[in-house]
Amino acid sequence: MQIILVTGGGGYIGSHAVKRLLKENYSVVVFDNFSRGFREPLEILNKYGELNIVEGDLLKEEDIKKVFKKYKIDAVMHFAALCLVDESTKKPELYFKNNVIGTLNLVEAMNEAGVKKIILSSTCAVYGDAEYLPIDERHITKPTNPYGESKLMAEKIIHWFNITYKFNYAILRYFNVCGADSDGEIGDSKKPSELLMQNAVRGALGIEDFKLTCPKVDTLDGTPIRDYVDVEDIIDAHMKALYYLKDNNSLICNLGNGHGISVKEIIRSVQKELDVNFQIHFSNTRMGEYVEVYANNSVAKDLLKWTPNKTLKDSIKSLVVWYSHYPKGYKF
Repeated sequence: MQIILVTGGGGYIGSHAVKRLLKENYSVVVFDNFSRGFREPLEILNKYGELNIVEGDLLKEEDIKKVFKKYKIDAVMHFAALCLVDESTKKPELYFKNNVIGTLNLVEAMNEAGVKKIILSSTCAVYGDAEYLPIDERHITKPTNPYGESKLMAEKIIHWFNITYKFNYAILRYFNVCGADSDGEIGDSKKPSELLMQNAVRGALGIEDFKLTCPKVDTLDGTPIRDYVDVEDIIDAHMKALYYLKDNNSLICNLGNGHGISVKEIIRSVQKELDVNFQIHFSNTRMGEYVEVYANNSVAKDLLKWTPNKTLKDSIKSLVVWYSHYPKGYKF
């Protein structure tokens, strides 16, 4: 049985990866400091298979080195990172410490242990403002916020470990992740969340006021346009990437649906699906945002044989189920 190390396995996307890996009969070791992630989803998922949890910090080299000494890891899925764009503009030092130094410590420990396969949770924020659409992987990388810059630096660390130490990697650049587990067991529990669809569903369910934080921009309806991709489709790509790495290949690819939807369109979709015309409150504009971005996902389709299957309606419905079970997030 292969053993997969999942850093940040207590987080939104990481916990979905843990569930899928366990259900496909992998043994999973989760490494998380639980500063932003949660223990509760791992308690829920423990029933699916062999799950070991190590509490530790990637900023402490010995913490992560101990994992590789104790477990014979076959590959790593690296989700552990800070990921709030607005926060990164206010506290860039947090993002360069956690996302860059944390990644460096991880790959150094991997190299020391002879583990050479890694899947990196990256982001479309590495591109910055779109010079053309849809964005493909050849697009210039010019981040407009420290979050995107820190992820690009993490990518470069892995790239150079590939050149020097023959690492094999899959760098997966997510666009806007949405949705929740189809079974309603796990989901996004971040408080506060910066994810639009999650917050819109919470507003529609009356859990908390919906606050619009996007800037007014030069699009048809005056709101930013993004590419929304369901979390279960994201994890499907990770599983395909894990298989791809078995042949000692490496790749960088976008994970998105391939079309843009505006903020107002998402809000209207949630209102229509739930048949609720919830009130929209206006709050402080988030910093570091860009006007329009959506993916050319042909590389993922060609090399990983990946196609997103979830519709916008599927994602909204899964969030309704999740927040109906856990209106305040985890803590059961």
